[in-house]
Amino acid sequence: MGLFTKDIKTMNDLFVHQLQDIYYAEQQLTKALPKMANKASDPQLKQGFLTHLEETKQHVTRLEEVFKMHGVAVKAVDCPAIDGIIEEAEDTAGEVADKAVLDAALINAAQAAEHYEIVRYGSLIAWAKQLGRNDCAAVLAKTLEEEKATDKKLTSLAESRVNLRAAS
Repeated sequence: MGLFTKDIKTMNDLFVHQLQDIYYAEQQLTKALPKMANKASDPQLKQGFLTHLEETKQHVTRLEEVFKMHGVAVKAVDCPAIDGIIEEAEDTAGEVADKAVLDAALINAAQAAEHYEIVRYGSLIAWAKQLGRNDCAAVLAKTLEEEKATDKKLTSLAESRVNLRAAS
């Protein structure tokens, strides 16, 4: 199902499709985060990736809860956007020999994923409310707040340590 196809006729169809999209994205990130942690040389960055991996597993569980609350089957649809973000991160990581510069690149890649998720969760929350599903919106809001917090931690880590090391 493409985003703007005849399969999406209603706000509910759009909500379910984007739920399936972010479900796929979160699943892909549970595979990518351990690889990113292994490549990171900064101990705080490495630990941050591992901590966010555990949060991401919880995000998957919450999404499964939202599917059930909304009365639809738990299903993922391919998300070319997250696939592209992960592929770009892997390509860049393969090209950077300097560990300090690699850490800066890893933060950039992680923030690209976080920003994608923040956009998706924000829309899903708004749509859930519009559909009268404040229960779904409340569950999704927990994840949105965690994604925003992770983005802030990554910015702080980049600005206080990682970018400084990479530039020297």
